[in-house]
Amino acid sequence: MRILGIDPGIAIVGTGIVDKVGNSYNPVYYDSIITKAHTPLEERIELVYNKTVELIHTYKPDAMAVEELFFNNNAKTAFAVGQARGVILLAAKQNGVPFYEYTPLQVKQALTGYGRADKKQMQQMVKSFLGLSEVPKPDDTADALAIAICHGNSVRFNNIGKMIGGISL
Repeated sequence: MRILGIDPGIAIVGTGIVDKVGNSYNPVYYDSIITKAHTPLEERIELVYNKTVELIHTYKPDAMAVEELFFNNNAKTAFAVGQARGVILLAAKQNGVPFYEYTPLQVKQALTGYGRADKKQMQQMVKSFLGLSEVPKPDDTADALAIAICHGNSVRFNNIGKMIGGISL
């Protein structure tokens, strides 16, 4: 199963694609979509959408896993990230890729077994799961890979092979 993990943002969108084969994970691609500050929001969102569609067309994932948004303070940032997240979901829907959401707590539990793991622990688990020589940078990229691995660890199949679990659009 090929899984596209996305850590949504407006300045940096972490992206990571893994293949799950049995109980193992193989890294296929990981990077970030970076939008420039002071660029009009609509151009930043368009770039996020276009790059997401490009990833879908190039790597043909079986599923997309995206981290749910959580914001405490800055409503302006929350709205911008929410808009970027919206076009990410639109790209999945328009291209027939099932979409699943995971909270940060679920991602941490899936990778470390502990929902309060810190960022460094998470990054080391991503490195370990994927057999990488170093932790992917920036942090958003490592987070996207963690989200993809979380989905791989969370998916269950019934006896006819139909994927169940998560939230599919």
